[in-house]
Order: sequence, then structure tokens, then C-alpha cells
Amino acid sequence: MDVALAPQLEEAPEQGRRVWLLPRSARLGLALTAASGLTVGVFIWYLLATHAHLGDVASNLALAVFVLITPIVAAASWYLYARWISWTCNVSLEEMLKADAWSYIPFFALWAYIIAMPASLTAAAALSGTLLLLSAATKIGVLGRYYPMVHHVSVAFIATRLPLMVIAPLAAVVIGQRQGTHFAASHSVWLSVWGRWDAQHYLQIATNGYSGKEMAFFPLYPWLIHVLGGAIGNHLTAGLLISNLSFFVALGYLYALVRLEYGDDTIAYHAIFYTAIFPTAIFFSAVYAESLFLALTVASVYYARHGNYITAGIFGALASATRVEGILTIIPLAYEAWSGWRERRGTTLTRGVIGAALVPTGLLAYMAYLGALVGDPLNFMHVQDNWGRHLAPPWMSIINTVHAIAQNPLASSDSVNHMIELAFTLLFLVLMVVAFRTLRPSYSWYFAASLLVPMCTSSLMSMPRFVLVIFPAFMLLAVWGRNPLVNSTIVSLSLPLLGLFTVLFACWYWLA
Repeated sequence: MDVALAPQLEEAPEQGRRVWLLPRSARLGLALTAASGLTVGVFIWYLLATHAHLGDVASNLALAVFVLITPIVAAASWYLYARWISWTCNVSLEEMLKADAWSYIPFFALWAYIIAMPASLTAAAALSGTLLLLSAATKIGVLGRYYPMVHHVSVAFIATRLPLMVIAPLAAVVIGQRQGTHFAASHSVWLSVWGRWDAQHYLQIATNGYSGKEMAFFPLYPWLIHVLGGAIGNHLTAGLLISNLSFFVALGYLYALVRLEYGDDTIAYHAIFYTAIFPTAIFFSAVYAESLFLALTVASVYYARHGNYITAGIFGALASATRVEGILTIIPLAYEAWSGWRERRGTTLTRGVIGAALVPTGLLAYMAYLGALVGDPLNFMHVQDNWGRHLAPPWMSIINTVHAIAQNPLASSDSVNHMIELAFTLLFLVLMVVAFRTLRPSYSWYFAASLLVPMCTSSLMSMPRFVLVIFPAFMLLAVWGRNPLVNSTIVSLSLPLLGLFTVLFACWYWLA
């Protein structure tokens, strides 16, 4: 079992008398689980009967099938999942069966839809999605009792996301939006506050497809919004779900990667916590691709470190379909494959080559799509002219930014934005240099490429957001964070800035 995911071991208590394979004391859980499965079956039948225009015979047959099958499927899923967790955690099956049965309770709320008899499929999808999230949250809560990683990731996620969910809407209401006409993604301030700036491009792509400057935004994230939004009837909500779930997954992979590298839960927790409280971490919860991109890149490097190069290549391909910088995951993958080949020989290099070859496929697929759509496979680069970007040496972006600051009054909003962009860039340039002395080469070279590539656009626009997904920087900070003074300094600087940037973002001020 992977040490990065190793649970806290507990001595398994003696199990009670069993009924077949089931502990006797878990029979109530069996009844609860089967009843929730029955509820789901009736719910599915009701949707088919009211929207698929089934005849009487077909409707009765469907009801009989679902009433018989769904309780069995639910009970089997409950038992097999609990058995697997009890084995990996070395706790009793009885304990896991009783604990996991609670995760099936939310599905009883489906009776509210059936009894109310609404005609809306959107309402059914929204209710189903909400109940699935509640069930998943319950399972995560149970897992957190046995897996330190799940517990730490849950704490970091909840402790940082919940305050932002309150601060952003309150700022939008109390302070109000910046003067001007702005895009409203929803009539609800609790939702629309997360649809600022580039979010409107992702929502536009998800709703109407690509046109014009939207081609600068890579397809995987808006495609997921399109699919999920079509299922639940709301693209903005879909984007928020994808972003926040991806961020939770990203924190889990980052924790596991740092734990693998240093064998220390404290360093691993510091890495994910520093990531979650970074001043621009508001973008992890908004309708932006940063969360998905971080999850895919960290997952790719994690599997590369484990020698699973083809899996790493698949995640790298998905990353390169999310942002062009995703192709840079080929750097740590190639290094780890070469390093593994030197140590173990065998077929390592062959699998590494296959994995590395997979990484660009996401980018190439998007280029092929653009070639078919507008006749220009590189149109995603050419439309960058809309934002004043063009290829240039990385130092030119710094020179241009300094020049822009000198040309404008120091207190102007443009100068302030440029100074923020310059400050974040210089900070990460320093961290990049130190990374070559501190981190594993695969991390330091990925750090350098991820920082320098966006600097080659003649502008530092959005750099505070671009550096947000350079995870080796947070590994480095986490190592330093073992010193209590350094830890206190990082937290005391990051948290106020995160709060300030959240307010600015919510009020339609440009952030990154």
C-alpha cells in the first residue's frame, strides 16, 4: 500500500456474529441501504414514466425491474465498498458497514420530488446532484477518521473555501460592483459572484461553442461544464462544482506527492494549506480552469514519480487539453522515466516514451479542431493579440511592465495592477532559483518552465494567477514552513491578501 495514502492503523475489534457474510449488528444498515436503493429505483421509474411516455405495460415492467434491481445494487455497493475500506484501513467490517450506511440516507429526500410530482427534469437533476454531493461528503467524513490525508485535505478545503463563500457575496452586496456595465452569470449574487472576468468566456463556450477570441481558452474545462450543465440545467453551477471538486482532488494529489517525497505529514499539510490560502486562490473556487489544471498536472507528476508513466501521460494529455502549459508535464515525466531506466533498466524507458508521447495529444487534438473550424491550428496563439500578447523573450515582459508603471501615475489602477504582477513574478523567480538547490530536478525544471513560458508573451498580465498552479513553489514553502516563524509569516501575509483579493474580484476589479 502506498505510504502516501497509508491510513492510521487500528487494531480490528472482534466482529459480531454474522448472517452469511454480514455482521449481525449491521443488518439495520442493510435495511437502510436497500431502502435507499429502492427509493432511487422508484425515482428513476417515475422520471421515465412521466417524461419517456411509456405505455402501461412498459411502465409496469420498468417499475418491477427497478424495484428488484436497485436495492440489490445499493446493498452490494455498500458491502463491497465497506469491505474494501475495512481491508485497507485494518478496521472491522462491522464498523465500516455501520458507518458507511449513513451515506445512503440523503437519497430518501428523493421522495420529496416524487410526492410533489414536479414536471421539471432540471429540478430532478439539481436534487439528484445535491444528494450525490451530500452522500459523497458523508463518505469523505467517514474516511477522514482512518486516512490522515483525507482528514487533512478536508480540513484545508473547508477552512479556506467556506469563508470565501461568505466573503465574496457579502462584498458584492455591501461594497457593490465597480462602476460600469458587467456580465451577470446569474440573478443570484451567491452564484454570479463566481462568474467574473474570464469565467464569462468559459460559460460562453460551454453554452454556444467557440467563436472569436474564445479560442484562446482550451476546451476540456468548458466541455465538462457543457456536459454537466446540460445534465443539471445550469452551466454556472456546473462550473462551480467542477472547480471545487477539482480543487479537492488537487489538494489530495498534492498531499500524497509531498508525503511521498518527504515522508512527513506536517510538510504535506503545509503544502496544501499554503496553496489554499495563496492570495489569488480565489480562482480555485471560481469558474476558472485553475483547479482542474492543478489536479491534472499534480496527478501526472504523482504517477510519474510512482513509475506509472502511461497513466502520467494520460493525465498530462488532459492537462494539455486544459491549458497550453499542460504540455510541460512532459518534463517531469521524461526525467522520472529516464531516472527510472538508469536505476532499473527493463521496460521502464519504453513505457516512459509512450507516456511522454501521450502528453501532447490534448494540445494536438485542440489544434486539429481549430484547423477544421477556422483553418488555423495555431489560432489559440494568434487570438492572444486581443490581450496585447505576442512572443518575446521572458525578460521583455518585465521590461514592458516596468515601463508601463513609469508611464502612469503611481496611484492609478493600471500602475497598481502592474506592480502586483511584477511583485508576484519576482517572488516566483527567486523561488525558482532556490528550487534548483532544494527540490528534485523534475520539480525544479517543471517550476522553471511553468514560470518562464507565460513570461514569453511580452506581458505579465495574469501572472498572479498563472503562478498559482506552479505547485513546486508550495512544496518549497512547505519545507521552509517547518520553521514556526516562517510558517507564521507565510500565513499572516497570505490570509489578509486572500481576503482583499476576494473582495476585489467580487466587486469586478481586475485581479489576474
